[in-house]
Amino acid sequence: MEHSLEGAVVVVTGGAAGIGRATATKMAESGANVAIGDIHAEKAAETAEEITSRVSAGGSGSGGGAIGRPLDVTDRDGFEIFLDGVEAEFGPIDCLVNNAGVMLLGPVDQESPAATKAMIDVNLLGVINGTQAAMDRMKPRARGRIVNIASQAGKAGMAGGATYCATKFGVIGFSEAVRAELKGTGVSISWVLPGLVNTELSAGLPDIPLMDLLSPDDIADAVLKALTRGGSEIWVPARNQWLDAPARLLPRPMREKVFAMTGADKVLAEADPDTRQDYEDRHSGVS
Repeated sequence: MEHSLEGAVVVVTGGAAGIGRATATKMAESGANVAIGDIHAEKAAETAEEITSRVSAGGSGSGGGAIGRPLDVTDRDGFEIFLDGVEAEFGPIDCLVNNAGVMLLGPVDQESPAATKAMIDVNLLGVINGTQAAMDRMKPRARGRIVNIASQAGKAGMAGGATYCATKFGVIGFSEAVRAELKGTGVSISWVLPGLVNTELSAGLPDIPLMDLLSPDDIADAVLKALTRGGSEIWVPARNQWLDAPARLLPRPMREKVFAMTGADKVLAEADPDTRQDYEDRHSGVS
């Protein structure tokens, strides 16, 4: 059964750019009132204004509004304050999309403590913070849905991105456990596993012939599906799930050989450091 987002209140973390921006736009165009939370406060506000203008220009009359507010997902108390503000503006939240994330690449023995901390804090702790805060509000109302943006890197450890993969493994395991805890509460959870997405986060990654380069809109469509039709683990593209499952039945050496034949083992390990330098510096705390 498909549910309408008309009038729903949807929160998107890391919503000022990339997948978050595309998701916030898609939600507003579907009639939701959208709150964008982002560490970059000015960019969040600008994105919200652009989304509101775009929806208004559509002329359908069914689109929702958007607001942008500062949010540091690693700050649990700050997350609560952010959600208090959203609910004061729009009313009780119906959906939370935990999208904020960072990917810093390189051999793990060369990874700085700041980079390690940034990925664990944003990618994993941020998801836990948001999920806990949303559950506190949704469970008493016996309704609501949480969507966590994970990654297919959370199903297969890849050289060059050990800590990033670890955080996404963590998001998947966390989401599966929370799903079990939410049974019978009226609140539900989904987790989305994108492949390669054309955003700043994936800048400098090598072209892999057998791997599609997805657009942020592809992931936004998957989030919309999760919110309107339900589902738990959602792969994008969906066929990758059916390629992954039989591969897991192979002995480890054979599986690694297949992985190497597709070139997937080089996705993170052979990223171009020059192309990624600005992104890596900004997100690892390097000034």
